[in-house]
Amino acid sequence: MNLFRRTITAVAVVAVTFLSYAQLKGSKPDAQPVNHPVPAIQDTETPAQRDARMEWWREARFGMFIHWGLYSIPAGTWNGKQIPGIGEWIMNTASIPVADYKALAPKFNPTGFNAHDIVALAKSAGMKYIVITAKHHDGFAMFDSKADPFNIVAATPFKRDPLRELAAECKKQGIKLGFYYSQDQDWTAPGGAALKTGDHQPPTYHWDKAQDGSFDTYLQTKAIPQLKELLSNYGDFPVVIWFDTPTKDMTPARAAEIVKLLNQHPNLIWNNRLGGTYKGDTETPEQFIPAQGYPGRDWESCMTMNDTWGFKSYDTNFKSTETLVRNLIDIASKGGNYLLNIGPDSHGIVPAPEIDRLHAVGKWLSVNGEAIYNTKPTLFGAEAGSFSPTEKEKDGKPKFIPAWNWRSTTASDKIYIEIFNWPGNGSFHLDKRPRQVTGAYLLADAGHKPLKLKQSGSSLDVQLPTQAPDPIATVLVLKTSR
Repeated sequence: MNLFRRTITAVAVVAVTFLSYAQLKGSKPDAQPVNHPVPAIQDTETPAQRDARMEWWREARFGMFIHWGLYSIPAGTWNGKQIPGIGEWIMNTASIPVADYKALAPKFNPTGFNAHDIVALAKSAGMKYIVITAKHHDGFAMFDSKADPFNIVAATPFKRDPLRELAAECKKQGIKLGFYYSQDQDWTAPGGAALKTGDHQPPTYHWDKAQDGSFDTYLQTKAIPQLKELLSNYGDFPVVIWFDTPTKDMTPARAAEIVKLLNQHPNLIWNNRLGGTYKGDTETPEQFIPAQGYPGRDWESCMTMNDTWGFKSYDTNFKSTETLVRNLIDIASKGGNYLLNIGPDSHGIVPAPEIDRLHAVGKWLSVNGEAIYNTKPTLFGAEAGSFSPTEKEKDGKPKFIPAWNWRSTTASDKIYIEIFNWPGNGSFHLDKRPRQVTGAYLLADAGHKPLKLKQSGSSLDVQLPTQAPDPIATVLVLKTSR
């Protein structure tokens, strides 16, 4: 399955392995290879060290992805023609020559950008961290880079460093900040890689001779120096480096040159997209939620709010607040994080539909966040759905058919039941209780009025109000003893 950002696919739930959550509980991260040219921190740290390094990230559960760059100027249209696909890929999809694309930089003056407002938006949505595109595949750096002049400070009339402003605001408002960096693909730097798309020809899949050159030169004179800048110039940040789309050019030896740099920052978290056989810290399912998460691995589903990452003026296919909230719950119930994208326009303004939905998600979390943050996966598992005995995925594996009645997350002394479809009979029923239940109440009830329980053998019934307090998801709290 292609998990990298090449094309947008419909949000789907797919199967990984058919194990119960009771089996998954307590499973250990997969052993990392130890034969790398340069061992990464994941190769050498103890489980306790890893737990300490990943602690804040595992507690966070919800983050903001920001895709923003020069591609927000054409906004999906080039030479009067709407270009199919995702907005930030327009240079590749439309085969735009390097000189023509670089000519966008003098037109980029996003005076509407306000770091305070974006961080405040993330905070109001209940998000705990932000990851922004410091450099996407188009090679344009959204920060003050001395390593290469194709950046927002040196090449545009804006002359400001959005990453520096975001770092200051994140520190002030108590949000963590990470940087996305396209380490392999770079469509404007000579020697930068390109994935195979359209009619672009091997071996480089370039479409302009200006892209030709040495990948090693690109790596040593642009990518690694810019990563050094990102890791050194922003105070307490970044806490995350989010790599993307490694190609065959990112050999173990080349990736090791980047790992040398990453190892100098022992608290850094980085994902599984560096390449060169380095697995990083996190799996990164894109535009889908895995059926049962990734046993033994930290993971993060990254998703768009409409059909694109980078701004497209005519993409109005926004997901409903209900879908966004239920995605968050579904992901948390499987032990993952939800990295939800916004795509500011060329003025630096976040589209209003995205703002509205984030405020709505935040409103739900202001009541029910206890059931999301710092929780563990479900102790049940079957509530998420089941594998079809007849239907198959494209890879031939059984298709997972999700169920959308309820989900569950777990704390040390509580089981949270997030109910989507309110029981018509006024009672929530469990055939089996994984723990002894000592009481129950609804999170939406500020007074935590006890609900009537009926326990018979291993089964449990909880008497509920006639109407659901929340039409999207109401959280039933089961107080438990081990």
